[in-house]
Amino acid sequence: MLKAVSLSHKFDYPLFSDINLNIQPATTTAITGVSGSGKSTILHILSTLLKPQSGEVFYNDKPIYKLKQNELLKIRRLDFGIIFQAHYLFKGFSAYENIELANILSGQKIDTNLLKQLKIDEVINQKIGELSGGQQQRISIARVMSKKPRIIFADEPTGNLDKETASEVMNVIFDYVKTQNAALVLVTHDDALAAKCDFKFRLHDKILENLS
Repeated sequence: MLKAVSLSHKFDYPLFSDINLNIQPATTTAITGVSGSGKSTILHILSTLLKPQSGEVFYNDKPIYKLKQNELLKIRRLDFGIIFQAHYLFKGFSAYENIELANILSGQKIDTNLLKQLKIDEVINQKIGELSGGQQQRISIARVMSKKPRIIFADEPTGNLDKETASEVMNVIFDYVKTQNAALVLVTHDDALAAKCDFKFRLHDKILENLS
């Protein structure tokens, strides 16, 4: 489904080199590593947000960084879902309107069962500014999942949630991946969460180590 070949990237200093990764349908993949090692950068490259300085990413055998901009945007809008550490929600809109906006772009309808699973159905009509950080995080997750992406990219998706809620939310995501034949690429500092994934990698000393 998604393949990274010989990815290398640096800013003022080298982050990583010769990264190779294969993402298959109905699987979950975790990438761990210390802060500043480049985990989020890898996620941004895989999800079309940042072009690598060398190497290529293939989606369904197509080299995404050789595609035209409109083709790239179509993949990002319809096939990829990105859960950021920051919520990037519109504060003046309701929770429902934030999710609806993403669905208009993808052509999907809001999944009311998903809202119940994430326990946000009772606050769905409240303004974002009235919600807690944990509720906003679940709204941002619902916004991504509601558009039915083929691949979910998640950067510390449960960082604002308590342990019990985080476990419930991840179970919803894991279940979606398996039942929809989708895929999850997860960046996390949580070793316990990473251990629940099908494949585990650690970015260390510029190299992606396979821990599976």
